[in-house]
Amino acid sequence: MAQVLEFKLPDLGEGLTEAEIVRWLVQVGDVVAVDQPVVEVETAKAMVEVPCPYGGVVTARFGEEGTELPVGAPLLTVAVGEPEDGPEGSGNVLVGYGTQAPAARRRRVRAATAVADGHARKPATADAAPHARAAAPPAAAPAPAGGPVPVISPLVRKLARDNDVDLGQLTGSGPDGLILRADVENALRTRTARAGTAAEQAVPTPAGAADGHASAAPAAAPRAEGGARIPLKGVCGAVADKLSRSRREIPDATCWVDADATELMRARAAMNATSGAKISLLALLARICTAALARFPELNSTVDTEAREIVRLDRVHLGFAAQTDRGLVVPVVRDAHTRDAESLTAEFARLTEAARTGTLTPGELTGGTFTLNNYGVFGVDGSTPIINHPEAAMLGVGRIVPKPWVHEEELAVRQVVQLSLTFDHRVCDGGTAGGFLRYVADCVEQPAVLLRTL
Repeated sequence: MAQVLEFKLPDLGEGLTEAEIVRWLVQVGDVVAVDQPVVEVETAKAMVEVPCPYGGVVTARFGEEGTELPVGAPLLTVAVGEPEDGPEGSGNVLVGYGTQAPAARRRRVRAATAVADGHARKPATADAAPHARAAAPPAAAPAPAGGPVPVISPLVRKLARDNDVDLGQLTGSGPDGLILRADVENALRTRTARAGTAAEQAVPTPAGAADGHASAAPAAAPRAEGGARIPLKGVCGAVADKLSRSRREIPDATCWVDADATELMRARAAMNATSGAKISLLALLARICTAALARFPELNSTVDTEAREIVRLDRVHLGFAAQTDRGLVVPVVRDAHTRDAESLTAEFARLTEAARTGTLTPGELTGGTFTLNNYGVFGVDGSTPIINHPEAAMLGVGRIVPKPWVHEEELAVRQVVQLSLTFDHRVCDGGTAGGFLRYVADCVEQPAVLLRTL
């Protein structure tokens, strides 16, 4: 008799506590192999395909597409082999899960509903397998009075706490009555709707005056009409939270300078005229950044607010802003200070393509120490960006356009770019920030300056 094993949403790493089901890759009744991807989920970091550590027949799925589940909630159940043979399992899957059983030979298990007359078998369901779990989570029940509140995610607790929502009064829609973020958001929407209805129904109340005249109460403010509500979740929600935290915690300042990029553009053209790999402008700017950080290491740091310490970092993991259909993401080039222009070009191209296709891993979106933001691709000259918390600085690069410029004491048309540096004023003063930006500008204007640091 087959043994039914439950596969739970694993810890996807990087401190993530929940994920949204984007697309199921298997149906109930499908036969799956060990480590076969069974569901695509979206976390606050990236889209991830989750492999199942068991091989067998899918007997139940938990959660429809669009449902948000906390780490540890059931995803699906799989009927595997004979009990005495032990379950098939994988010990090498995502962070936080994996079976303790040794890897067994892979077998394909036929569904119990297969028939002998040659007709195609019907998909096995939770009802068809006597030992399978139900295909849907049990009906949610409210939290018992005085008992523990069924909440796993600290993000859900924080959302409730920040909005004065009593979790003990909510009925969870998750497995076994687990309270999800959607439940708290629904409670907030209901509360807002009730408040609006009450305001609409309010009428002026007469205040008895000696002269018999009634003083009218102030009219309630009209409710906003129309418009769409777009949930801040997934990547967009994570970006919103991070930017808000940056604004709250970091006392940032910005300085900027115009630079003549003519010689940098000529140097790039000369490089690309050879038979080697083509070098991108972003790679050259990144190479300049890493050289500048070597001279001004204060800007490659972070602030430990609890310890009240500045943590000076000895490796440069360079983030760069990339706009995608799913919103703004910041992929990270690891150990950028060890890479040459050709290696940086290749890595930027690889990460940009992964960002566009939504295949960046959480590890490729975290751990940055400094960010390079080329907003010139949007056709703008300048910006005062928000620092990518918990980093300490960001270099912004505007568009490179022909402008009048005094060159060798004569007025000429040159390729000019505006550079800006937004920095955490806790890690350095304006002198250090200005020195960093001036060095970057000098390298842009005279790329040979870089040779002194190589």
